[in-house]
Amino acid sequence: MNRRDFFRAGGAVAAASFVEAAQGAMRITGLETDLLRFPPGKPFADAIHSFGTEAGGVVLRLHTDAGITGWAYSSFGTIAGGPRVVQTILEQEVKPVLIGKDPAFPKRLRAELWKATEYQGVQGLGQFAIAAADIAIWDILGKAAGLPVYKMLGAYADRIPAYSMCGWYYEGDGDLSQFKRALAAAFEEGFTAVKIKVGRAPLGDDIRRIEAALAMAGKERRVMVDANQAFNLNEAIRRGRVYQQMGCYWYEEPMPPYDHVAYAELARELDIPIATGENEYTKYAYADLIGRHGVDIVQPDNRRSGGVSEWMEIAAIAAGFGLDVASHGGGATNLHMLLAMPNAIYLESGSLKGPPSSVEDLRMRDGQILAPELPGMGSELRPEFIRKNTASIR
Repeated sequence: MNRRDFFRAGGAVAAASFVEAAQGAMRITGLETDLLRFPPGKPFADAIHSFGTEAGGVVLRLHTDAGITGWAYSSFGTIAGGPRVVQTILEQEVKPVLIGKDPAFPKRLRAELWKATEYQGVQGLGQFAIAAADIAIWDILGKAAGLPVYKMLGAYADRIPAYSMCGWYYEGDGDLSQFKRALAAAFEEGFTAVKIKVGRAPLGDDIRRIEAALAMAGKERRVMVDANQAFNLNEAIRRGRVYQQMGCYWYEEPMPPYDHVAYAELARELDIPIATGENEYTKYAYADLIGRHGVDIVQPDNRRSGGVSEWMEIAAIAAGFGLDVASHGGGATNLHMLLAMPNAIYLESGSLKGPPSSVEDLRMRDGQILAPELPGMGSELRPEFIRKNTASIR
């Protein structure tokens, strides 16, 4: 064996040893969940849903033999039974797949989870559970590397504009006083864009709400409208023409999410950007919607879309068609993903004031949310938040 062959062989042995060591460095050893239930709050609504009387979610913790715990939280605005179903899927179907596995292979684990849940399908609450597992796995990887996950994904930005989802329908608000106070609070906090709900009442009511919001926003701030699936195609076109004439920045989810043909027709008829996607499951649904040219601003939800691994592929499909991405939902988990997307334009958010539920607080400057600093996904919840809201009956 000559010297070159010797070193080549030695290099191969060293590389093989490194790979073997890396693959054996960490294993998932446990899965725990908590079911959370929040006390009733002030009622509010969109075009088709009512909120405030009950809410909750499922906390997921994945433990490893390296002493690192990965966290995820799947939230529910209404909790008739969904959170408990997700908890059951995590404990009885996800757990057997993940125990003993190396978290350094998130896409392989995603494929195994899809296969394990094939019988009932990976849409619906099954995808909620898979998404939570994927987020917790990426939280492990970020903590193991000592890096915020957005840097592991390939960072593009260190901050992103945020808008406040504050323009809800409120009980006894015929004079829009509560609506106006919510918008004023958002602008005072520093948001430079707000989203308001439309579609629950006749068009004249929408116009009144939009006029009030635009007057408060002025020329330097934006107003988006969200109809939450309230319309059929004809009504979506009729109202959309009014919204675009009034100067709304985008028109969100006017029709049921599964009608991609109608969305394509709507997009052809209107100039206002059509934003939708929060109720789509997996990249395959997005690929069909995008391929039909039924959306201008793609809005994945990290519970339904499938977590970090699926989110990033959805963003890449959107980028290939020249489309922008904005999150449905806020928090650090969405923020990490958006900061790794060149085509990301907005993080949806509520107020950043008040007691935080997560270990890492988000920070806003000049209407933009700054990048997280702690390693991981920012998905770890504060112990006191869990203790306060843990459901008494599993």
